Amino acid sequence: MEQDTQKEMEEDVQTESATLTFKRSHIYTALLPLAFVTGLAVGFIFWGRSATTPAPQTVVQVVEEEPAAQPEQANAVQRYPIPEDDDPVYGPEDAPITIIEFSDFECPYCRKWHLEVWPALQEAYPGQIRLVYRDFPLTNIHANATPAAAAANCAGEQDQYWAFNEALFSMRQELNPEGYQAYAEELGLDMEAFTECLESGRQNAEVVADFEYAANLGVSSTPTFFVNGIPVVGAQPFAAFAQLINQELAGEIP
Repeated sequence: MEQDTQKEMEEDVQTESATLTFKRSHIYTALLPLAFVTGLAVGFIFWGRSATTPAPQTVVQVVEEEPAAQPEQANAVQRYPIPEDDDPVYGPEDAPITIIEFSDFECPYCRKWHLEVWPALQEAYPGQIRLVYRDFPLTNIHANATPAAAAANCAGEQDQYWAFNEALFSMRQELNPEGYQAYAEELGLDMEAFTECLESGRQNAEVVADFEYAANLGVSSTPTFFVNGIPVVGAQPFAAFAQLINQELAGEIP
C-alpha cells in the first residue's frame, strides 16, 4: 500500500513536470513571433533610418565611403536634364564634366565633400570639371542653412561667391549674422552693400526656388549631385566620383 502511494506521488510529480514543460513550450512558441517582430522593428530603427533615399527612383545608391558600384547594364543609367539656372558656376564653360550639386551649408556631409573630395577632383582633372552650386537647405533640421545660402548669394553680388562659399564650409565662424559679417570683412566686401543685401532678404527667393525645384525633382537629402545628368547621392569619396568621371571622359556611358 505504501509502495502504491509512493508510486502515485511520483506519477503526480511527473505529470506536474510534464504539464509545466508543456506550458513553457507553449509560452516560448507564443513569444517567438513577438521576438521576431521586435527584432525587425529594432533593426529598422537602427539601420532603416540610416538609408538615404535616392533623388529620382531609378538611381542606384552607393553607400558613403564605399566605392561606387558600376551599373550592371549601360542602358540602366539615366541622365536628368538638370538646368544650371542662374546659380554660381566654378570652372571653364567648355569643361566636359559638369557637376550640379544640391547642398546645404549646415550639412556636415556637404562640408566633408567640399573639404576633401572637391579639391582632389580639381587637382586630378584640371580644366575638365565645372561645378554648379544649387541650394537645398534642410530647414527642418538646419535653421541656419537658408540665411547662410542667402549670405553667400549676397557675396556673389560682389563676385565673391566662391570665396564666401569656402569660408562658410570652413566653419571658422558661426553660421549667424555676425559670422557672415566677419567673412565679408575678411574678403574685403563693400560692407554697406553686403549688409543691405542681407537685411533686404532679396536673395531668399533664389534659395527657395532652388529648394523647390530639387524637391519637385525628388531630391530628399544632401548632398545630391548630378554628374553630366547622372545622379550621385551622398558625400561619396573621391574614388566614386573618379570612376564615374573616367567613364564619362572615355565615352563608356551612353
